[in-house]
Amino acid sequence: MERRKAVRKANTKRYVQDIKSGDVWSVFKIIADFVQGFDELGELGPSVTIFGSARSKEDDLYYKKALELSSKLAANGFNIITGGGPGIMEAANRGAMRHKDQVDSIGLNIELPEEQVANPFTTKSLRFDYFFSRKVMLVKYAMAYVIFPGGFGTLDELFESLTLTQTGKMMGGRIFVVGEEFYGPLMSFLRGSLLERGMIGEADMQMLCLTDDIDYIVREIKGSLREQMSELEDDGLDQTKYYQSLSSYFSNRNIDEGRDS
Repeated sequence: MERRKAVRKANTKRYVQDIKSGDVWSVFKIIADFVQGFDELGELGPSVTIFGSARSKEDDLYYKKALELSSKLAANGFNIITGGGPGIMEAANRGAMRHKDQVDSIGLNIELPEEQVANPFTTKSLRFDYFFSRKVMLVKYAMAYVIFPGGFGTLDELFESLTLTQTGKMMGGRIFVVGEEFYGPLMSFLRGSLLERGMIGEADMQMLCLTDDIDYIVREIKGSLREQMSELEDDGLDQTKYYQSLSSYFSNRNIDEGRDS
């Protein structure tokens, strides 16, 4: 308890100094966060961001599922992006590292008073000063998002992804949620309270795909790659940097590999 109070006090002190006080130097640190992310991640090909608890242990069911999923996605040519820490993040980076000759295993860590130790399974590791700039990088360069069980941070990332997709600020297909037992009550709440009261629409619920079937997620992500590219082509955006990053997937593959048969 005392340790938690000390961490909270340090966070509060830094927040007041950097944000509330309008310290001009904090602006440069914020810019540095974004410049680092744009510079290091701008040339990525198709990538999937995986979110989940930092507290999951190696023998946890969802740790094993994250390891399996990321390994299969990496084997199919998708870079894996995580928050760079332990738990589910470690499992996802660990699975991607099995195919480090084909893809990048990326960890986007955060500076904290009580340091979050970066996991050792990354080919590219970045460290950010601010949660908000880190969050931008976690979603900006991914074409799909997978949410494993987690706490407040994971729920924040889930709803951030949903909001950005709902409002058209982020391109992508459905958001995959792993943990039917874990997230089942949340889905019931969304349908029984938000949808029933008209606060969201059925199309909003369709953005979410709750499943424990890892192979299904891999097939759906592969299929959505060509769908996203087709949408960009239809909108005349086939010369953009983002389109080129997606098309790089097919440099050594038949274009039909992006379709689910």
